Amino acid sequence: MTRPLLRSALTSALVLAAVAVLAPSCTKEKPTTAIIKVMREDGTVVPDAYVKLFADPQFPLGDPSRLNKEKYSDGRGEAEFDYSDFYEQGQSGFAVLDIICTFDTLVGEGIIKIEEEETNRETVIILPAQ
Repeated sequence: MTRPLLRSALTSALVLAAVAVLAPSCTKEKPTTAIIKVMREDGTVVPDAYVKLFADPQFPLGDPSRLNKEKYSDGRGEAEFDYSDFYEQGQSGFAVLDIICTFDTLVGEGIIKIEEEETNRETVIILPAQ
């Protein structure tokens, strides 16, 4: 082999090795979000309702409070929560969270299964507290 041909082959091999190492890290992670819609029994949306998502495991592993988030619903009656920072690619399953919503004397509860790299939606109907 001549020197220029050997140099070209080594350069090509080095470039291929670098691409093989760096290519898997370029996979773009999609957002993992939960959108809770708060509605009254008659179907009207409830803006400014307090919405809390929290983990309540029977057998806690680690610190479940890290998933706790709270917000007020917007003008469309929706509260959006971003869990992208908690999900790691390759992880199987993410979380099932409890929901509690309150507005004045109205209360509603529910649960939501958070699927990784998806927009997860749940509607909670709030009723007078009993």
